[in-house]
Amino acid sequence: MKGMTPAAGAAPRTPAKLASFVDAMPRLVDAVPVSVTADTDYYTTSIKSGYAQLAPGNPTAISSYGGGFVGPLIRARRGRKVAVTYTNNLTSGVVVHLHGGHVPAPSDGFPTDEIAPGASRTYTYPNLQRGATLWYHDHLHMAEAINVFNGLHGVYILHDPAEDWLGLPSGRYDVPILLRDAFLDADNALYYDPTLDWTVMLANGKARPYFAVGQRRYRFRLINASNHRYLTLSLSDGTPLVQIASDGGLLPAPAVAPALELSSAERGEVIVDFSKYPMGTRLYLQDSVLGQILRFDVTEACPPEPAKAPLPATLATLPALTQATNTRKITLSLSADGNYFFINGQAFDPNVVIASIPVGTTEIWEVSDISGWEHNFHIHLVQFRVLDINGVAPGPSLRGLKDTVSIPANGTVRLQATFADYPGKYVFHCHLLEHASFTGMMARMDITA
Repeated sequence: MKGMTPAAGAAPRTPAKLASFVDAMPRLVDAVPVSVTADTDYYTTSIKSGYAQLAPGNPTAISSYGGGFVGPLIRARRGRKVAVTYTNNLTSGVVVHLHGGHVPAPSDGFPTDEIAPGASRTYTYPNLQRGATLWYHDHLHMAEAINVFNGLHGVYILHDPAEDWLGLPSGRYDVPILLRDAFLDADNALYYDPTLDWTVMLANGKARPYFAVGQRRYRFRLINASNHRYLTLSLSDGTPLVQIASDGGLLPAPAVAPALELSSAERGEVIVDFSKYPMGTRLYLQDSVLGQILRFDVTEACPPEPAKAPLPATLATLPALTQATNTRKITLSLSADGNYFFINGQAFDPNVVIASIPVGTTEIWEVSDISGWEHNFHIHLVQFRVLDINGVAPGPSLRGLKDTVSIPANGTVRLQATFADYPGKYVFHCHLLEHASFTGMMARMDITA
């Protein structure tokens, strides 16, 4: 990747040779509030080093939220606040960002708002947005790529009672799956070198695991937490995936397609119905490049599913697009020496404001790549609507609320967002983390009162 070379003098690493489908994929562990008030759930999490069993053999040294390779699963409810106090027990600084969260600036995780070693910080999340699958991860300036690679990521589910009438799978049949690639060496050590091919795919912190399912419908919340890998996911028997939600929550209508494409940080929720498969069936979730990454074993006895109605043609009604008051041009480019990516001609400087946006403004952003590279683009604070990609209206999977979207090489994506509230400093950036961390592909925006 541009701007990155292996560490000087680093010895070549032999990749691990791992057997597939040996370990069960774990269900994520729910965070438990330390206290509860009338309107807020309070949590505490230690950010610390430790070990996790990612694959058979030696345990792997990791950085973690709370001790697990995937942090505690925070279950929030729309309209009820969550406050998380993170204590940094690592030897270097960290920042926590709730990806996709509509939150005040002090709780967004600006890249230089560092939690120093031994210090604590409380992030407060209002949870006033629509229900969605969010995730949290490190966002420290020039370190987020390495920190996320080492394990600083977790899942945050915002439940919205407005979904209840749909009768979607719930409880143990509503399963978040954090997917990401890694390089494990012959000793099962995580080895960070973005010039290598990271071919170990982890699902909820296990390398190519299996997962027992029953003969019924499941809701899988798929999160691509890879640093820079794009995923194209499908079922091995060719059954289409029925996508019901993307980054910002429910789609307007189910999107049925042979495969689900997720760039780094994007989420997609799908319904998979295992009722048609005989007990003992093995079905695989596969990626177009890495092949089989997760095996579903239809072996679990489960109670009969309540009478299920077909998914309605309309899942959610999105707010009408308001009249934009400004059109902003964002250009993604490559430096003359080919080592750095720029946004509007410059590398990230946390003290330089690229966009100043008054509270209440609705803007159209024309995000154009002239670097010749495909990127993906994430705006903090807001969920946006994709208007068109190279002049073509978005397909069904991109018609919902989004916070991250792919930008084609030498292409243009038009987005519309309303910056309704929460003045302060935020960022937007490429979410291929090496581009954001090391090659300057990030910019500051200030929302002004």
